Amino acid sequence: MKSKKISFIVVSEAGGRVRRISFSPTLLSLMALMCIGVVGVCGLFVYGFQSLQQSIIANGEMAGTVMEQRDEIVQQRQQIQTFAEEINALKDELVALGHFEEKIRIIANLDPVEDDGSVFGVGGAAPEDLNPRVELNQGHSDLLRQMHQQVNAMTSAVAEQKSRFDLVLDQVQGHRNLLSSTPAIRPTQGWMTSRFGYRSSPFTGHREFHKGIDIANRKGTAIVATADGVVSFTGKKGGMGRVLVIDHGHGMITRYAHLEKTLKKRGERVTRGDIIAQMGNSGRSTGPHLHYEVHLNGVAVNPANYILN
Repeated sequence: MKSKKISFIVVSEAGGRVRRISFSPTLLSLMALMCIGVVGVCGLFVYGFQSLQQSIIANGEMAGTVMEQRDEIVQQRQQIQTFAEEINALKDELVALGHFEEKIRIIANLDPVEDDGSVFGVGGAAPEDLNPRVELNQGHSDLLRQMHQQVNAMTSAVAEQKSRFDLVLDQVQGHRNLLSSTPAIRPTQGWMTSRFGYRSSPFTGHREFHKGIDIANRKGTAIVATADGVVSFTGKKGGMGRVLVIDHGHGMITRYAHLEKTLKKRGERVTRGDIIAQMGNSGRSTGPHLHYEVHLNGVAVNPANYILN
């Protein structure tokens, strides 16, 4: 059975001529399919183009994020390298502090450290310096591990150094107390008229041991404490007249005799340089002067050895 053709009447505008165009149904179906195919292809092209644009935009954003993360990683690596350099510098400072402690001990006449002298424990030496310029993409983890170990070592070293400095401070404090309690200045101004040791007595002419030194000046001349201490006696004592005695501790005392007047009371604490009395002529004396004695562990010693000014 033959398929029917589909006819279209076309009127020409030029002469009003009428034409008939006929198409078979098969041809129309093919043309319709072609149109549908063309529309489908165009749709797929538009969709693919839009997808490509979105992918390009997404890839651009991802590339930006990757660049930011890369910059951040570079900064972090630079910070790690800087931190490694600071660790090396801190180790150098700790070693320098150890040398400084040794100098303090020498100057203050303190005993040296009993161990090897290092604050870094057994071995004595500080850990080897870190290499902050190592390629971090290769030795990143190893450098971080070394940094962690050295930070722990320095934490222990700081605690050890602090403990040792505290001990040095206590020892220096003890020495300072000893020095401040040791006679070191002239007790008064004037002229030395008699020295420590054997001499002829001005009263009997016989040879006798003079336990101190005599310094002559005008009556009322100020007399000062030659070291820190506590007044242990004031009053008259035989031929020495009016006397003041200071106990400086550590087995040391000083005695000031032939005084005109005492200005400190028994039990009163004095400091080196404090005015404690006035020169006089009390007791058995040939004129205004100070008789000054220094005793160490109960034995009279030469006061001239304890006058540094």
